[in-house]
Amino acid sequence: VQLQASGGGLVQAGGSLRLSCAASGRPLSSYVMGWFRQAPGKEREFVAAVRWSADNTYYTDSVKGRFTISRDNTKNMGHLQMNSLKPEDTAVYYCAAGLRIILPTIRVSSSYHYWGQGTLVTVAS
Repeated sequence: VQLQASGGGLVQAGGSLRLSCAASGRPLSSYVMGWFRQAPGKEREFVAAVRWSADNTYYTDSVKGRFTISRDNTKNMGHLQMNSLKPEDTAVYYCAAGLRIILPTIRVSSSYHYWGQGTLVTVAS
């Protein structure tokens, strides 16, 4: 599976961005899709994940209520809608996919087998 993330950019605090993750090589329907981010000087951290449908979504506490993860299996794509952005959301965002990820490890980056190249999100104060 090859993943291509896009949609990053510069936005003012309070603004919105929509990240997309396009997959090729295999159908994504069997994969857990996740988004991680890495800010300068910090470790990569979990942001959100979705299993089979929107009823199975998981978020880190700092983005709950502001970010929404979704997937479109017919188009082999995933999205991360980011609203009410804050300067602390500034990071490189990575999409990832993995098979047979059990729930206790869904927030762990090593659980994911495939990674996109990352897209930079900069939130200006």
